[in-house]
Amino acid sequence: MQALIGKINSIPQEVKKVIDSRLNEFSSFATKPEEDWFSELCFCLLTANSKASTAISLQNDLGFKGFAGLSEPELVEQIKSHKHRFHNTKASRIVLARKYLDIKKTIQNIVKSNGQSEAREWLVKNVHGLGYKESSHFLRNTGHETLAILDRHILNLMHEHKLILEVKPLNAKTYLATESQFNSLASQLKMSPSRLDLCMWYIRTGKVLK
Repeated sequence: MQALIGKINSIPQEVKKVIDSRLNEFSSFATKPEEDWFSELCFCLLTANSKASTAISLQNDLGFKGFAGLSEPELVEQIKSHKHRFHNTKASRIVLARKYLDIKKTIQNIVKSNGQSEAREWLVKNVHGLGYKESSHFLRNTGHETLAILDRHILNLMHEHKLILEVKPLNAKTYLATESQFNSLASQLKMSPSRLDLCMWYIRTGKVLK
């Protein structure tokens, strides 16, 4: 663990500034409209088992109007044109998600009443295509800082530094257990889980995305 802590503490200052900027973007969602929240929900649906970079490109091209208004066949063609994986499945899930165009109000009410973990549970149960990782991703990107996004980059880095014994698909129980390990590291570093995620993603990929 100490080797990983050393790598995190050694991240260049210019990269730390980019991370600060990204976290500020996430926190700005508190005042953004429902349309931006729904667009972010669709982005997170696109990222499941697929590249974040092409999901970002799709989000930039489609925006709320495309996600909310294109027919399912039109969405399929748009996703295919970006060479993004699972175009049929992703298009279907975006169409199904349209019942939650008021996602900002829904999530803010749950967080206010029961906290961020309960908001994640609601997403997992109600938005088809969102597991724990993608639900955590959506919540982090909309300004909620306490949940871990345990994608393959984070899990591989945790495994390399012996924070977890193996890298394998996570069910609800193992996700929460691994998240506890991740959050323990964040606490030791005196940073939020959302900041630690961006730091570890940078160490693994050399990039600061979202």
